[in-house]
Amino acid sequence: MRLPLPALLGGSALSLLLLLLRWRRRRGLWRKVKEAQQRQERSLVQMEMAVRRFREQHPSVNMISILSLPLPELSKKLRDGSLPPEHVFYAYVGKALQIATETNCITEYLQESETQVRKAKLTGKLGLLYGVPVSIKDSIDCQGHDSTLGFIKNLNKPAAEDSVVVQVLRRQGAIPFVKTNVPQSLISYDCKNLIFGQTFNPLLYTRSPGGSSGGEGALVGGGGSILGFGTDVGGSLRFPAAFCGICALKPTGNRLSKKGIASGVLGQKAVVAAVGPMAKDVESLALCLRALLCEDMFDLDSTVPPLPFNEEVYSSTQPLRIGYYETDFFTMPSPAMRRAVRETKQLLEDAGHTLVPFELTNVDYVIFNFCVRGMFADGATSFLKTFKGELEKSSMGLFFWLAKSPHWLKTVLSWIAKPFVPRFSHIIRSMRANTVDEVWSLHHEIEEFCHQFIAQWKKLNLDVMLCPMLGPALGIGYPGKLSVAVSYTMLYNALDFPTGVVPVTMVTDEDEEKLKGYQGYFRDWWDRTLAKAFRGSVGLPVAVQCVALPWQEELCLRFMKEVETLILKKNRLV
Repeated sequence: MRLPLPALLGGSALSLLLLLLRWRRRRGLWRKVKEAQQRQERSLVQMEMAVRRFREQHPSVNMISILSLPLPELSKKLRDGSLPPEHVFYAYVGKALQIATETNCITEYLQESETQVRKAKLTGKLGLLYGVPVSIKDSIDCQGHDSTLGFIKNLNKPAAEDSVVVQVLRRQGAIPFVKTNVPQSLISYDCKNLIFGQTFNPLLYTRSPGGSSGGEGALVGGGGSILGFGTDVGGSLRFPAAFCGICALKPTGNRLSKKGIASGVLGQKAVVAAVGPMAKDVESLALCLRALLCEDMFDLDSTVPPLPFNEEVYSSTQPLRIGYYETDFFTMPSPAMRRAVRETKQLLEDAGHTLVPFELTNVDYVIFNFCVRGMFADGATSFLKTFKGELEKSSMGLFFWLAKSPHWLKTVLSWIAKPFVPRFSHIIRSMRANTVDEVWSLHHEIEEFCHQFIAQWKKLNLDVMLCPMLGPALGIGYPGKLSVAVSYTMLYNALDFPTGVVPVTMVTDEDEEKLKGYQGYFRDWWDRTLAKAFRGSVGLPVAVQCVALPWQEELCLRFMKEVETLILKKNRLV
């Protein structure tokens, strides 16, 4: 049957109108992106002008000597008046500008910080972080500024108030001065989005800085910030710290307030997120926690347990009983990762601590069933919604296709893939939509797993645990292809244990040679890709993870400090 000409013309006109509307909408989105990029450029210009004015007015200030001071010493000089806040502030604004130019880590300059510096001297009570400039991850609310998560829809929606963490920082005298870049949606350990682009590793520009707190990692790692704040839902503090050669602490999920902090997957409870600090050394992290764990934190967010910093635990010198493992039997460690754990174990034993092997089991089940299934228990529907109306779906084409596939197709694909690529099969199966009953059962199973893990820990009478940390830094683009490699970090989000990262060594020529024999445990596409991602890394830092039981951040920091001290002592003797 032929359609009449008017109907054909009407249909064509409607199609044309829809295309036109789509084009206009896309053009509007690109305009928003361009405006945001121009704001970012203006921010850097404002920083440059501010530093130039200061240098003209204070030509004798030795900014290099200020930048060389560790945070505890800098803080002491600020509080006793021997170092003016303005000198410190503009020294860091200048250095941050340099690192931002090199790595593209800063998204916005908080110009009101200049006013805060001027008013600092009028403050009667001097907080523990008086006059200390601090950097803030994009997703942590700062009043009057966007928290974009790399999404265009979040542009031009400034936060109505500071997050609790930022409020407490201000009350302790700290000066938030920049916001830093993140990957789109935060569910990535690279650092790229359509609005602000790719952030680069300050140690080697062809490498990723890690993510999702990648802007913080690059800025702190490059020396442009003395103290930074990020979040962690699978390693998002620990990857940037390890990749950029600095320290970070992922606390127990609710030790620090998450009020006013945006999340990549709202509402999910299976994999626990945390907010935490990043710095060049462990003592800086400890000072930060002393400052944050105060009455202000507990008053502003009554869901945070009122546990002040336990100085006695942190400063203890009692020998520790330390569990350790070299591999999780899911992601084969690089030669440098394995060596990092072995050498650190030996140093700890030589220092009088007791090291006990810890047997990890069923990590594959934890990753697929607790982490992937737990985070996307609704079949990733909530996660997909966050991308609705965006110009780009990041590098998640296959993920999106799988998430949108009907249940029967996922089942068939999982069955077909199982003999050839078992990990891919498990991921497909883990991404189906669950019933409420199944989600409750999953949460119960995670609780039981946590109790069993703690029982194994206590049976060995452990204080802390020494674990591998993925490294060295992967090449740009590789994290997006290697989501399975989060096993070493994500385990401790599922368990909700405090975990810190300390750099302990660098990749050697011997490590590089041994890497030629790297095959992985599954010998699949992911293992082959990870081997490529590790290559050409001589001289890059490699870290270890230091783990404690829930709510024992002070013990975790004490262990991190012990590792750091022994490494520094060893390096001085070499």
